[in-house]
Amino acid sequence: MLYLAEVQRKSGFMGGGKAEFKLLACQRSEQSWSSVPGEEIVLAPDDAGYSAGVLVMVDLSNNRQVQRHSEASRQLVTILQNFSNLSKKFKTQEEEIEQWKQSLTFQSQELNRREMELEARQEQVDQAEADIEQIEAQRQEVEQSRDEAERLRAELERKTQELDGAWAHLNGEMRRLEERQGELRQGSLGEAEMQQLQDALNRLTGAIAPTESLREQLNTAFERVDQQQGQLSESWQALDRQRESAEQQQGEAEQAAQTIHQRWQLWHEANGALTTTRSELKKHQESLDLKQQQAKALSEQLQDQSNLYQQVYQLLNTSDKVRLGNKVDMAALEAMPIEALETLVAELERDLEKVSRFVSDQEEELDLQQQATNELKARIERVSEFDRLQLETELDEEQDRYRMLNETLIGQRRNLLERQEILSQHQALLKRRQGLSTEEAPTIPVNLEPVLNQIETIRQRTTHDLQALEAETKQLQEKITELKQQVEQQTHGQSAQLEEIQQLETQLQEKRSEVARLFGRLELREELLQPIQEQLGAVRQGLETLSQQVAQFQEASDYQLQAIAEMRQTIYSVAGEQSPEMATS
Repeated sequence: MLYLAEVQRKSGFMGGGKAEFKLLACQRSEQSWSSVPGEEIVLAPDDAGYSAGVLVMVDLSNNRQVQRHSEASRQLVTILQNFSNLSKKFKTQEEEIEQWKQSLTFQSQELNRREMELEARQEQVDQAEADIEQIEAQRQEVEQSRDEAERLRAELERKTQELDGAWAHLNGEMRRLEERQGELRQGSLGEAEMQQLQDALNRLTGAIAPTESLREQLNTAFERVDQQQGQLSESWQALDRQRESAEQQQGEAEQAAQTIHQRWQLWHEANGALTTTRSELKKHQESLDLKQQQAKALSEQLQDQSNLYQQVYQLLNTSDKVRLGNKVDMAALEAMPIEALETLVAELERDLEKVSRFVSDQEEELDLQQQATNELKARIERVSEFDRLQLETELDEEQDRYRMLNETLIGQRRNLLERQEILSQHQALLKRRQGLSTEEAPTIPVNLEPVLNQIETIRQRTTHDLQALEAETKQLQEKITELKQQVEQQTHGQSAQLEEIQQLETQLQEKRSEVARLFGRLELREELLQPIQEQLGAVRQGLETLSQQVAQFQEASDYQLQAIAEMRQTIYSVAGEQSPEMATS
């Protein structure tokens, strides 16, 4: 099973010691790690030449024996990069899914709105067709009523003509009767003459047309007109209700227009706040650039100080006359047999070679990390504001990896230099004892440790200043990230509000168009109903005129019958007889 471990060394002779692996984490799956509870330590094999504090990957068998081991820095960076890539991938997929959800939701809402609009349009068309059919039916009924009124008027005119003829005939008979009365005063009527007068009066009585059927037809026509007027009144009431609804919708449209106006005012105010936030972000960005330049200058100073530290350390490789301190017991080495000294120097050379390879790999990894950081900085300067947020997050991660590797290398470099110094002193002593060095050993070796300590103090001060500047830079970066998120949220909110306001304006325009169409249909329906109302009023007026004429006709008929009855009475009185009505009574 694969573990992440930290190398620990117990102090021993000549600064060395037996290496141990402190298990930190265990791999459960390809992308899953869990911490090791407590402190579990396994012995390192003899070929583990790692320095103390180095992180390594260890493969343990079931009996907790080390099968394979390797330096873990590159693998850790790879794991972190994979994790970062997976996080970015998941974030991108989540954003794409969210965009798809929003798109599908918007499309669904748009389809539902269009479907409801089509249904409303269809209902309006159906209602208009029904109204037109109803109005057409009412128009046909009015036409029928008009035709019926015309027929009744024609029949009344015919009856009137017949009545006029009967009146003319009656007047002629009355004139003849008056002539007969003059003759009757001189003599009496014969039976034939009486019969002739009776027949003439019977013909006059039969010539008077009855008005009951005409009055019944007239009443039926009035009922039909009243029924049509009731239907027409319902249509007028429906028209009034629709007009009220249209006026209400018009009021809602005006209220929506006021709401949109207020929304526009709020949007402009928020847009002003967004401009202020962007100005603040630009100011912080300029301050960050200045501090990054200062940090770069301090980094260069720190690098120069490290180079100076290295150059001083190079003096240790010239001869055994220069010493870093009292870390090597020169007296013990002078007394050691030369064969043992050669063996010790060979072991120190092998150990130094391992440590050198490890530090060289770490330096190469650090250079690659620095290149990746520089490439990200160059990309940030070329991309847009939206892509810059994501790239700056990646830059923070890369800088964190760089700092982690650099902090790991600080101890490794110091350890390497100490080993180089120890080896150089051993080699110088060995050469002198072998007779290869012609220089005489100084009685008092030069001690470079105060110089190195002073350089180290300056380095620590520079490092402290750099760390403080990096802390300020990090705070600025956090503030800039916060402002960028705020700008992004405000920009997104402004875009969403702008889209919503534009949709509201579109809906308002559609509502106004719908209200205009509704008022147009109401005017059209009113134009259709008004002629029918006028025609129906004309028909009623005609029927009322007919009713008056029928009443006059009935009055004339009653007068005719009364005149005929008086003529009969006169004839019987002239003949010296009683009329059948009086005899019956």
